[in-house]
Amino acid sequence: MISDVFTLMTAMLMVSPSHADPGAELADPRPQTSLLTLGGGCFWCLEAVYEDVPGVLDVTSGYAGGRVANPSYEQVVTGRTGHAEVVQITYDTTQIQLDKLLEIFWVIHDPTTADRQGNDVGSQYRSIILVRDDEQAQIARASIAREEAAGTYRGAFSTQVLPLDRFWPAEDYHQDYFRNNPDKPYCAFVVSPKVMKYREHFVQAEP
Repeated sequence: MISDVFTLMTAMLMVSPSHADPGAELADPRPQTSLLTLGGGCFWCLEAVYEDVPGVLDVTSGYAGGRVANPSYEQVVTGRTGHAEVVQITYDTTQIQLDKLLEIFWVIHDPTTADRQGNDVGSQYRSIILVRDDEQAQIARASIAREEAAGTYRGAFSTQVLPLDRFWPAEDYHQDYFRNNPDKPYCAFVVSPKVMKYREHFVQAEP
């Protein structure tokens, strides 16, 4: 009987939390998420690229930076509401940092063409970073300064860094647009090259 009690106590001690790996209780498998809102031309392009980025959990196309509540696509494309076409990026900060997301941003659009990306012309296509706090603003401005100093683009950046007032999700048919419409002419000739440019710069080839 005594030996049976001793065996039972020993087994209990072995599985007791105080004898377990001290890091096991502290480990949190859930992602540590943050949000970033960017505009740089048609939101279909940005969405397609960032959906391809490891560490990005979700990308939603929408509108921000304007004066009209709950705007429609038809209103925004007139350029009279003040909104930009943007994407709201949800990302895991344990996998990717804001600096890297911005580094990708500079590669996939031209930040020096005010109110224009290629043939998409209008204030709704402007380059803009909508920040949630002072830390995001500081990181964004420092990133712009580094890129301008590097001379990747000729001319000064037109990118706005402004506080995010409200993000309005776009209509359902705009979400996952490239994924759902890869053969559409705009996707084939405009969106796809941006995705390929991202991959050429940031995705290492398989050995």
